[in-house]
Amino acid sequence: MAGISMRAGRAALLFSMLAMAVSSATTTSALAEETTRIEDSSRLISIGGSLTEIVYALGEEKRLVARDSTSLYPPEAGKLPDVGYMRALSPEGVLSVNPSGILLLEGSGPREALDVLKKASVPMVVVPERFTGQGVLDKIHGVGKALGIQDKADKLAASVGADLAAAEKAASSVKERKRILFILSMQGDRIMASGKNTAANGIIELAGGVNAIDGYEGYKQLTDEAIGKAAPDVILMMDRGGNHAVSPEQIFGNPAFAGTPVARTKKLVRMDALYLLGFGPRTAKAAHDLSVALYGDAAEH
Repeated sequence: MAGISMRAGRAALLFSMLAMAVSSATTTSALAEETTRIEDSSRLISIGGSLTEIVYALGEEKRLVARDSTSLYPPEAGKLPDVGYMRALSPEGVLSVNPSGILLLEGSGPREALDVLKKASVPMVVVPERFTGQGVLDKIHGVGKALGIQDKADKLAASVGADLAAAEKAASSVKERKRILFILSMQGDRIMASGKNTAANGIIELAGGVNAIDGYEGYKQLTDEAIGKAAPDVILMMDRGGNHAVSPEQIFGNPAFAGTPVARTKKLVRMDALYLLGFGPRTAKAAHDLSVALYGDAAEH
């Protein structure tokens, strides 16, 4: 159990870092080229947890020689050499495993490191990050094209697409949508929450909920007044595990929630960070599980 808690805390910390990074898509999108295929993918590095999940889901994990520190699922991926955090890559660390190609999730960097890798003539394919069901399917197709296995990618995308369609159909049937406040952190009782154009916003919508914060993009600290106006019905957080977790007493004891619906219901949902926010092959299941947590048996029909 201690090992699970440590992994949960690590995953949540990594996703917190991802969320708070301000340069998101600019590092790799500016470097993206026409290349969409890695001719020799026999020694592949996967940068981005969702891409690593896709490689495993395609049954192509034998190609992997390393991964980044956000690639914690499936558990076998953790046995691969770790070349570092996707937004703080070291060219030396990446090149030390002698890769024949690199899969990069959009937002990887820094730009200087990618420039060095480009000069070292290591083929790189940048896969776009979009926090929608279609974005997941596009990732699968992008990985399939990069590895030259489009047929396998088409089959996986069809299966995942059917699951996503079922999740979206269930979400569309929800009549009274709950307002969800995703809290990234509560340092010093200051609440940092998710706005639009985030993984949290995307999974809330897929689950049939409404993001209680729609006045900004990304993650920001909220004033007590803003929380009052948001009027959340449910608090959603990453499951940090062990000593990393903020207790319900700390959350609902915060005066910012006084007078809001969630202060009365004390409805708190915690989910594994990679599962909830990864936007990989498990996203439909994560959306379903979140929907059940929000609406109970009604989400099953």
